[in-house]
Amino acid sequence: MAKLILNNVSKDFGSGRPAVKGVSLDVRDGGFLALLGPSGCGKTTVLRMIAGFEAPSDGAIFLGERLLADPAQSLPPERRNMAMVFQSYALWPHMSVADNVGYPLKVRGVSKDAYRRGIVEALETVRLADFAERRPADLSGGQRQRVALARCLVTQPDVVLLDEPLANLDRHLRQEMEETFREFHQRSGATMVYVTHDQSEAMALATDIAVMSRGELLQVAPPQEIYARPEGRLVGSLIGRGAVLSLAVTAEMPRKLDWEVLRTLLAPAVSDGGMVSDVLVRPEDVVLGGEGIAAQVRSSLYEGERYSLTLALADGQILRAFSREKPAPGDTVSVTIVSAWRL
Repeated sequence: MAKLILNNVSKDFGSGRPAVKGVSLDVRDGGFLALLGPSGCGKTTVLRMIAGFEAPSDGAIFLGERLLADPAQSLPPERRNMAMVFQSYALWPHMSVADNVGYPLKVRGVSKDAYRRGIVEALETVRLADFAERRPADLSGGQRQRVALARCLVTQPDVVLLDEPLANLDRHLRQEMEETFREFHQRSGATMVYVTHDQSEAMALATDIAVMSRGELLQVAPPQEIYARPEGRLVGSLIGRGAVLSLAVTAEMPRKLDWEVLRTLLAPAVSDGGMVSDVLVRPEDVVLGGEGIAAQVRSSLYEGERYSLTLALADGQILRAFSREKPAPGDTVSVTIVSAWRL
């Protein structure tokens, strides 16, 4: 296998603003990259250019040293050795599971032995070997999605592309399928590029997350890094939950701020000698009680295992916090901020 490389790729449909602008990405061999961002940010257009359904207006796409596409030429999808999973599964209802899975091999004209062996191996990988003779109508939504994965795997693709494949599933089935995708990635060893607007999916599945907005790539990093150290206010607001405070920091302060520093910055009498910066505070880093600073409870939302609180500081800035107990709106609580990140 080889690394998938996007070099300064852009796509302009002539609407006045490029759908994708100057995206450069290296998807490591065997990696699982999630393209994350709101609707209309360009992530699906990037996926379609990788697949060969769209040609880039600028830049180039490589698989290893092999040129897949640039503005002058574009290798057709069937010659890229890639497989794609859609939201709709795209299964033929009149065919059995085995025939659906084996169809790409049939098109390639492989021998009967290779055809049967490929189907068996692919179905065993997604744990559907006992369902080979069933029709798609006899399967659950999660099982159909696994058939679509097996059909991808049967051709041993270099890259598997997934376009919001869990969007049509309910919450419990999505959680089950997330585990299936993780297992599929581990067992197949394929490079995977996964488009989603759901950050929890991206965090749970990907080895790397690429955050996009308005056609531009904002940051690429492993999930833990992009959560703890987002670059910029937009990435900080798209990944995880939290509140962004405007605080007067000084040049010598680190980007990761502890309570000793934050207490000073939040004090009513703090000087204006610093530069006002955006500081991200995650709700799990806000501790209620103890010798902290005063905050007023604006709202309290029960989430099952805890309450999600919206708190207002003395200067009107908002914090998010979690609590096992339910404070009433209007209550004054003491809060300590264990850690924060300067954006």
